[in-house]
Amino acid sequence: MWTTSVPWWEFILRGVVVYVFLLVFLRLTGKRQTGQFAPFDLVLLLILSNAVQNSMNAGDNSLVGGLISASTLIMCHMVLAWLTFRHAWLERLVDGRPQVLVQHGQLDTALMRSELLSTRDLQAALRAGGCLDLHEVERATIETNGQITVVLKRRDSAAG
Repeated sequence: MWTTSVPWWEFILRGVVVYVFLLVFLRLTGKRQTGQFAPFDLVLLLILSNAVQNSMNAGDNSLVGGLISASTLIMCHMVLAWLTFRHAWLERLVDGRPQVLVQHGQLDTALMRSELLSTRDLQAALRAGGCLDLHEVERATIETNGQITVVLKRRDSAAG
């Protein structure tokens, strides 16, 4: 329980490598993949965590090894949060930028394809934003967390 089969520093190195790998991998898969979890997304994350477990602990099942690995991941997360707070360019690299999906009722279909956004997903976001049709939308933006925010066109109060 207290004896590790590999040196302590190897747990840290393995944890950092796996953290960076998963960060890059998940960033490359797109905002919509990490912003809203469908059941198959959750299954992927569970399987991923199991798949990288042995690469982090080198087959060591000791309590100390697990605590070192967990501490390493938490520290990586804290350091990355601090760095992205201090450096806007790094925040853009890690989180990406919000992208305009609909502007003045016009849909960017290329962005829909690149974000793997289905028509059903878009329609659900529009309904959540209080509209039923694209012509009502001033702007719809895919935020860095994968959520879609919708700004409706102003309705003329004299007309209605």
